[in-house]
Amino acid sequence: MIINKQELAINLLRYLQHKTSLNELVKWAEIAFMEGDIEGEDPEVVRDILARLGLADVKAFGLFWEDCNEYMNKLGYVLHIDADLVA
Repeated sequence: MIINKQELAINLLRYLQHKTSLNELVKWAEIAFMEGDIEGEDPEVVRDILARLGLADVKAFGLFWEDCNEYMNKLGYVLHIDADLVA
């Protein structure tokens, strides 16, 4: 499995968009950290974020909006919120 900044960002965005659960994100991050081949620029950043995501299901660590925003910024992305009124 090839892991780079874009692949990591896609998986994190899928979680933020409720297309995948926290447990699925954590499991993916654990597998990617252990078995993935990290390629591209900033491999240390990718490795650090994967390690943190792999612990996100532990109550003491968790995963907060601020964390996601920081991770996406480190990956070169800016998050924007778009909301619709639910009737």
